[in-house]
Amino acid sequence: MKLLKKLSETPGIPGREEAMRVVVREALTSHVDEITVDRLGNVIAHKKGSSPKVAVAAHMDEIGFLVSHVDEETGFLRIDPVGGFDPRTLIAHRVTVHARGGATYGLIGTKPVHILTEEERKKVPEMKDLFVDIGLSGKEAKEQVHVGDPVTLVQTFTDVGNLVTGKALDDRLGVYVGIEAVKRLGKHKADVYFIATVQEEVGLRGARTSGFAIAPDIGVALDVTIACDIPGVPAHEHVTRLGKGVAIKVKDSASISHPGLVQFLMNLAEERKIQYQLEILPRGGTDAGAIQPAREGVAVVTISVPTRYVHTVVETAHKEDIEAAISLLVAFLETCHEADLRL
Repeated sequence: MKLLKKLSETPGIPGREEAMRVVVREALTSHVDEITVDRLGNVIAHKKGSSPKVAVAAHMDEIGFLVSHVDEETGFLRIDPVGGFDPRTLIAHRVTVHARGGATYGLIGTKPVHILTEEERKKVPEMKDLFVDIGLSGKEAKEQVHVGDPVTLVQTFTDVGNLVTGKALDDRLGVYVGIEAVKRLGKHKADVYFIATVQEEVGLRGARTSGFAIAPDIGVALDVTIACDIPGVPAHEHVTRLGKGVAIKVKDSASISHPGLVQFLMNLAEERKIQYQLEILPRGGTDAGAIQPAREGVAVVTISVPTRYVHTVVETAHKEDIEAAISLLVAFLETCHEADLRL
């Protein structure tokens, strides 16, 4: 999974996905008929067909930060989140500050436990309490780092038993599944557009504009979903489980999947012996929510990769679930002209 490792480790917060665009374009150029970048920064790869017109979307951006203040006395940085973070997961992590003068490492610091008061120990950390130490004096920091510079978390992508783990698997996993499906796609009637979208983590923005421009008949979002199959969580709150197959989304906060597409994917998975599970996500959404209302409306569905510890640097997925997602997407794109889109 060399490509997935590269996708995971490449930086790209919302609005600053330029490094990701390079990786995606390099991976797709020789496998599609046309590849373009729109004004917002979405990468749109077109594999020509006749009908139906299908938009497959996976977002390139990862949650991260922007520098909001450089302390001229101490050199410490304050950061503003771009995307949803649980501050508890951030303490004692390394970051990369993508400064205009060159990238530099930093550390998210906090008071040592030895000097915390009893009240401070009980307090849940907030974003406003966090700072970044880049090891420079105030003068040096002000010369090198500026307000608005992107900051990303540092983590190496690696195998853990039957799993893979790293940062930004939300949603570099979806991008990987989309790229691999395009590469493996055989005979198809569908007119296929694969979109590596931007700014999903701050409001599904890239999918909204690209969905309007393409005006597809069918929209398929590729994303991760919660796998809360961990100690202390009852079975009815797991959402999905690792190693139990690709997830076919029924509903989330942003969209309700077209019932005909859900059934079509279920039938296809059973026919091809692809392990799957059905998913209802109580909170959170995907690019499907932005594509669905495009123009006069689009029939949408989301294919999800179950993932533990979402929005941390140890996002974790099962290798067999990833492969199942690729296989199901390929099968869908080759046969979706047979899907019944009537309600």
